[in-house]
Amino acid sequence: MDISAVIDADIAYASDTPARVALLPGGAGANTSAWMATRGDPVTLVGAVGSDVFGRTIRERLASIGVDVHLSEAPEPTGACVIIVDLHRERTMFPDVGANSAVRREDVLVQVGAEDHLHVSGYTLINPATRQLALDALDHARHVGATCSLDPASAAPILSHRELFDDVLPKVDVLLANELEAEALTGRDDPHAALELLADRTPCVVVKVGARGAMAHDASGTVQAPSRATEILDTTGAGDAFTAGFLPSWLRAEGLARALASGQDVAALAVARVGASPLDP
Repeated sequence: MDISAVIDADIAYASDTPARVALLPGGAGANTSAWMATRGDPVTLVGAVGSDVFGRTIRERLASIGVDVHLSEAPEPTGACVIIVDLHRERTMFPDVGANSAVRREDVLVQVGAEDHLHVSGYTLINPATRQLALDALDHARHVGATCSLDPASAAPILSHRELFDDVLPKVDVLLANELEAEALTGRDDPHAALELLADRTPCVVVKVGARGAMAHDASGTVQAPSRATEILDTTGAGDAFTAGFLPSWLRAEGLARALASGQDVAALAVARVGASPLDP
């Protein structure tokens, strides 16, 4: 569950700063699933929640918009994240993984068949409690002939797990990273250079560069796409929304340019509203 506080002034540390607060189902996988479902794309979310009001709310809200929800119930409280969106509309997150660590391996593997696509959040890889599950799921997808993709999650933890990502990148068909994540994965601060290096390890690579748009590379070459002009209220979950637009188009083999454009369309919808999903507070 995301608790988002959007502020329009400098933070008054050790005092009070007025904010607009929203409570919404969150989490990378849930955000992507929600945007996909509202666009009419079939999607299954596998995870874990606690036996608390947050868990019940997440399950009910996602199911109400058409997500095929498979959330096991764990003794831990439902994962939560406090998000501060500053007056520059940049977000800072304070996550508590909670029940996310209790997602069950068998719940994931049973959902992935040859006709499916598996999308894995890098947070699942970074968390020691779910790391082996993520690795097993990727290996299973390759074994049954399913395609798979990875969002590496966040630049700071990537730097502490570089060797892990080095081993995983050749196992995925699509890597979706932002500029800072691509730099953390390659050591290159030029996104074009980072894209080139990553393309040697993964068949399809996307690097998102914020207001400057996005670029991608596959066997057909390199494509760039501008961002959509829109008022930015909250950048939380923009990458998750991009994934929700990009992956269905990529899976339909509509071409890299069309997939990039679709990803940018959904990302623009996300940043123009408070919260990381299309659900209303």
